[in-house]
Amino acid sequence: MTQKQTILGRVGQLARANINALLDRAEDPEKMLDQLVRDYTNSIAEAEEAVAQTIANVRMAEGDLQTDREAAAEWGRKAAAASAKAEEMRAAGDPDGAYKFDNLARVALGRQIQHEEDVRTAEPTIAQQNQTVDQLKAGLVTMKTKLEDLKARRSTLVARARSVEAQEKVQEAMSSIDVMDPSSDLSRWEESIRKQEAMVAGRAEAQSASLEDQFAELETSSGDAEIEARLAQLKNQAQG
Repeated sequence: MTQKQTILGRVGQLARANINALLDRAEDPEKMLDQLVRDYTNSIAEAEEAVAQTIANVRMAEGDLQTDREAAAEWGRKAAAASAKAEEMRAAGDPDGAYKFDNLARVALGRQIQHEEDVRTAEPTIAQQNQTVDQLKAGLVTMKTKLEDLKARRSTLVARARSVEAQEKVQEAMSSIDVMDPSSDLSRWEESIRKQEAMVAGRAEAQSASLEDQFAELETSSGDAEIEARLAQLKNQAQG
């Protein structure tokens, strides 16, 4: 189960409850609805905290990404400086010194490549995580709207539940007709909840690895070959 499914599931379980059945079984519909509001409110608070933690994790990853970018640039500058120094030593007739700084340039280029690879790996992952954050925020907004709607219509729901209860008693006494169905307002509210369930399921299904992520797993580092190529390029620049 994904993190987003876990977060939204806390409220989704309540949303899937059959409100009509709860009202039919409740000895005191008003107390039942008050408890439902409290449970819904608490679940939303928990979901909101989990979303906040998700956002914090993404922001930390973005900070690490920026650090890798800066480190790659810094090691590139160090590689260029070491390569230039090696050429100075070579021109001065000091092959040992040139060899030493060539090795330093190779080390710096290796570090630069590693940080660049970290950047390439992190960028699509962070982009996907930000999309998930946007979906979670939208889900929370929908849940909060539902909660406010439930609070605003509480009195109406209680009145209708009382009406159903009274009608049940009359019908039982008459033994002639079945229990009446809940009100049309309750039916519309239940339909709205079903739509919310479908949206939660749709968002969860949409969370699949991107094509870029799959190709990224196939990439391999060129290693020493790329290092040597970059070193040759730096030498050409220095000689030029």
